[in-house]
Amino acid sequence: MRFGLCCLFKDEKIAFRTTTAKVLSLMQRGEQLKKLSEICHSNAGSLLRAVKAVHRLGIGAFRIMSPLFPRMTHPDVGYSLADLPDGNSIANLLCATRSFALLHNIRLSFHPDQFVVLSSPHPAVVANSMRELEYQAWLAEAVGADVINLHAGGVYGDKSLALMRFGQVFADLPENVRSRLTLENDDVSYTVSDLLPVCEKLSIPLVYDVHHHRCKPDGLSVEEATLLAGATWRRLGREQYCHLSSPRAGWGGGDAKPHADYINPADVPICWREQIMTVDIEAKAKELAVVRLMNDFLLSEPHSRMFPKRP
Repeated sequence: MRFGLCCLFKDEKIAFRTTTAKVLSLMQRGEQLKKLSEICHSNAGSLLRAVKAVHRLGIGAFRIMSPLFPRMTHPDVGYSLADLPDGNSIANLLCATRSFALLHNIRLSFHPDQFVVLSSPHPAVVANSMRELEYQAWLAEAVGADVINLHAGGVYGDKSLALMRFGQVFADLPENVRSRLTLENDDVSYTVSDLLPVCEKLSIPLVYDVHHHRCKPDGLSVEEATLLAGATWRRLGREQYCHLSSPRAGWGGGDAKPHADYINPADVPICWREQIMTVDIEAKAKELAVVRLMNDFLLSEPHSRMFPKRP
């Protein structure tokens, strides 16, 4: 089992910059591109430092924040790497990140924001979502990430129809998006049982979020859901991906959906402990939570079992 860190750090001095379309719209195009170039160069450098920090801490995977290059797909202030004054230097930093991650077997992934919804009945939402996924697939290729993970989206009054729309849009996506796209069960609308037929039909791996499953059960046990989700990865010769978190209020009462600062070791499914899989830790304490959990469970494990080579 390899554990993954999601996007940001708690104690490490690594930060990512952003900006808004409103701020950019007040600038002339030359000023926009200069500012965007500075931000993207800073973020590309921070990403390389992040992957190196992950390796130093013994963490085996890292989820890259979606707006690494902010507003790149915006219809009014969007841009390409070639538009930026520091484009070549930024590309070199991305290449260095890819090389470091491959050398040290660090698995990289993306998890697009909630506005990326392929099942939407609104064509403009779908078009914007496709444009964003094309950007993330380009970036994933540049840094060597193999997963772009999505939620199925809303139900829109008819869950079956929404999933049918998802399948239709999926067929129109570029290959570099389709080959990386995964679906995740959520804690509101779509369970493992809901998504499995779609994943099997379209050959999409299912990212199993055990916390979401515990919040929105579907009749499957954790063991059954783990096995069925894992089969969607094994059929493609890929390492299974899962998500883990603990409820801030505990399981005894209150809202179980908000994530805790750290992971309760009892929330790690017993059936996961001997598995080759990647587990993203979704906890507010970020790298501190991952390291604590690793100390709880993995200090006695041989390094080769903690970080198996990807097929």
